[in-house]
Amino acid sequence: MIEALSDTRALVGRHFRHILRIPEQLLSVTLMPIAFVVIFGLLFGSAMKVEGSSYEEYIMAGIFIQVMMSNVSTTALGVVSDLSNGLVDRFRSLPISRSAVLIGRTTADMALAAWSCALMAGVGYLIGWRIHNGLLSALGAFALLLLLGFTMSWLGALLGLALRSTEAVNALAFMAMMPMMFLSNAFVPLDGLPSWLRTIAEWNPISSVVTACRDLFGNPTVGAGTGLPAEHPVLVSLVLIGAVLALVIPMSGRVYRTAVAR
Repeated sequence: MIEALSDTRALVGRHFRHILRIPEQLLSVTLMPIAFVVIFGLLFGSAMKVEGSSYEEYIMAGIFIQVMMSNVSTTALGVVSDLSNGLVDRFRSLPISRSAVLIGRTTADMALAAWSCALMAGVGYLIGWRIHNGLLSALGAFALLLLLGFTMSWLGALLGLALRSTEAVNALAFMAMMPMMFLSNAFVPLDGLPSWLRTIAEWNPISSVVTACRDLFGNPTVGAGTGLPAEHPVLVSLVLIGAVLALVIPMSGRVYRTAVAR
């Protein structure tokens, strides 16, 4: 156990040193989140209205979660790169814990997601976003966001190991994540949707996490829908994220053992 932790720490450090040598890799986790906040908060905010509050406060939870969801493709592409450039083969020849390879990758990507969250929070504050429920509640919201990002990194690791192709990863991640984001309450209230489509959006796991973050931040939750996901968003979010995490971690481990055995 101690050796696995030491190996994980070393691999996380390796990922960060690699970024320091090639700082251009930080562009996607720096500029893209800022662009999302500016585009959705300022441009869309000038045209969108939310009852009882501003669109800037309404949209921030959705932007946070969209960036956390992008960890799927970030980690998947990193894993594909490691497999194709022979790095995994080199690890296989070293006395290193196999689990540390994936844990190091997902932990490093979660740290980058935290960096993105900090930037978005700062830019969001400049455009009018505020936290109204106090520090502890806000920390709970950020913890939930990072847990989602960590889970998406593990899902990305699984996809990268299974597909082993940059083109396939990009196509599948886009087809899976975009409908989930837009068929939710991340960007617009659900009140105006047809009843059958509103029901689907209400039970979309993304809607639960978005509502949970808005509730914890003290931001408006109008148009969140009805039913269990809207009434107990934090509990539902934790259960769903925990279930996905419990599923993808062992699956990733099995697929990794198969991949390195080839």
